Amino acid sequence: MSNQKEMAQASNGPAIIPAHIAIIMDGNGRWAKGKGVPLILGHKEGAAALKRVTHHAGILGVKYLTVYAFSSENWRRPQDWIDDLMGLLRFYLKHEVKELLNNNIRLRVIGDKSQFAPDIQNLIEKSENLTENNTGLTLVIALNYGGRKDILQACRNFVNHLTDGYKTFSSLSENMATLNEEEFSSFLYTKDIPDPDLMIRSSGEYRISNFLLWQIAYSELVFSHKLWPDFNEADLDDAIGMYNSRDRRFGAVFAD
Repeated sequence: MSNQKEMAQASNGPAIIPAHIAIIMDGNGRWAKGKGVPLILGHKEGAAALKRVTHHAGILGVKYLTVYAFSSENWRRPQDWIDDLMGLLRFYLKHEVKELLNNNIRLRVIGDKSQFAPDIQNLIEKSENLTENNTGLTLVIALNYGGRKDILQACRNFVNHLTDGYKTFSSLSENMATLNEEEFSSFLYTKDIPDPDLMIRSSGEYRISNFLLWQIAYSELVFSHKLWPDFNEADLDDAIGMYNSRDRRFGAVFAD
């Protein structure tokens, strides 16, 4: 499927474009090994895939695109792999901001940025500030991100918030008892971003891999066999077509 008309035909109605799509960009390393090239070239091709998918998502009217670029577990990988990836991250933060500005794309980075080198932290902050007034698609890049860590830090932030305002145990306990999901969500990294409607994982793996665990509670999941560097606009359209073919009930029961 390559356009909204075809997606609408597949779903027997007008195509609904998800407001928020999340993607686990998996398969860069396997792509490189299959081609017999250095692993870093797989990541460069993966970055190219992200550019074309981001551009296409913006054209379709997607409001938020969140991609899993570097997990909190990735620090366990070989140091030369980490060094190559950090170099690639520096390059794109320096050289791709102009394209984001030209395409009215806002950049947002989520995750624990404190573990990155100071120059990378500065580049992230500069890129976010330069694009903060853009009104098109918001590209959310998850760096040093883990879903469990996100929930844990939200718990810590919530408790700190309460202890700042409530000095007795009874008042603290009363306010914890009234905590609801919406309020708790305001302490996550994605506090001002709606939950994903659609989550896509490439490379044929069928795992969530600690990505947006709280946020994807009711997301539609699509698993593609394409390795991420080969993922293209038509693959995104196919995933959205599958999203349109599903009956989203959010736990409710509808009569036939």
